[in-house]
Amino acid sequence: MPVSGAVLTSSARRPDTLDLAAIRARHTLLLLNRLWQEDRARVDLARELGLSRSAISSIVTELMDAGLVREAGQRVAGNGASRGAGGPVGRRATLLSLNARAAHLLAVDLGASHARVDLLDLRCTTLATRTAQHDILRGPAATYALLKELAQAVLEEAGVPRERVAAVGAGVPGPVDYATGCVVQPPNMPGWDGENVMAGLERILGLPTRVDNDANLGALAESRFGVHRGAADLIYVKVATGIGAGVLLGGRLHRGVRGGAGEIGHISINEQGPVGRSGNPGSLESYAAAQVLLETARARRAGGVPSTLPDPLTLANLIAFANTDPLARAVWAEAGHHLGVAISTALNLFNPSAVVIGGRLAQAGEVFLHAVRESALSRTMRINADRARIDLSTLGEGAGVLGAGAMLLDHLFTPAGLRHLYRVAGSGRGPPGLPTAVSSPLFHSLGGTL
Repeated sequence: MPVSGAVLTSSARRPDTLDLAAIRARHTLLLLNRLWQEDRARVDLARELGLSRSAISSIVTELMDAGLVREAGQRVAGNGASRGAGGPVGRRATLLSLNARAAHLLAVDLGASHARVDLLDLRCTTLATRTAQHDILRGPAATYALLKELAQAVLEEAGVPRERVAAVGAGVPGPVDYATGCVVQPPNMPGWDGENVMAGLERILGLPTRVDNDANLGALAESRFGVHRGAADLIYVKVATGIGAGVLLGGRLHRGVRGGAGEIGHISINEQGPVGRSGNPGSLESYAAAQVLLETARARRAGGVPSTLPDPLTLANLIAFANTDPLARAVWAEAGHHLGVAISTALNLFNPSAVVIGGRLAQAGEVFLHAVRESALSRTMRINADRARIDLSTLGEGAGVLGAGAMLLDHLFTPAGLRHLYRVAGSGRGPPGLPTAVSSPLFHSLGGTL
């Protein structure tokens, strides 16, 4: 009998189905994340997630029906196995594996002078790739036309129908309003200010799309696939035509209010220095961006500095001879020094465990890295320098597409993303336990395509 005076509302009389559904969705996503890392048996998942075997079996059955998980053979359990006179006697456990081909991702890496599109599986393994030389200054229309062509080529090569692609992720070399997908006053992309790249790609590709700055995607790639994978506090610095940084704090990408965080190239490292593309005197880009280094090397050689660099001097030559030619070594050492000054500021602000340097200029190698380390660490407080590693990226030219894939996984491995993943995998239904009202910005502009 109800307590006297108490009012029993209708919401109090029925089970909180939304909370139950949310809990189940979270458990499903935790399980998928474990299987993304490596194959596991049901007993492993039950132990790691703190769930009963029956609860795990229910979720696994659901995922197998959706085509996202499959059995991958058996193993002999070593831990907890009893031992007999003839040696170890273990129970055979069936391993579960993420079906990485249940859905696919299109990853776009757009640079100042190139465009690349990869078709990825759910582990971000490239199934097909196309790269073309492309001047970003040709503008949005020409760029979209090329990207549509490259996307169609990778789909045809891999034999994957468009409806089996879950989403498109794209990185652009300029500031991006992450919520809208609009490029905002990009110093190295004249003609693109205000362009909604997310809407443009969705229009030509007919797929849900997310867009971010290329340095942010580099940080995501390093945290998931690089030497410092798993690092919760990491800064990725991309050094190329422009210079930008992606900042991970506490395991989350710090984009700022609109997405403009990390524009390290536009920090003034010398108030009286030359004016760079951003219009700021003495900005890092005015000392260490690609075109500046090339112009510096040409001017010094013309002034009589001895050099064995080929003529005409190109950026590729400057990189190739970075550690052998005296002029090239001097140019790269100076560039590393200037970059280190800016990195020391980032170290003192954020105290990360690692700074990873990527982009075209990182190919200069050891002479560049040594100068960066020496300059940065000598200017950084001891508490911020002692445990900080400064390294070159090992992901090479694949960092951009890996970062785009990582960004999409972060969206797809959410309740709304999971429901979308079920549809793309071909199950024809959403997970029974997921609330139908949940939505995600990733799928708002779907336009009925998928």
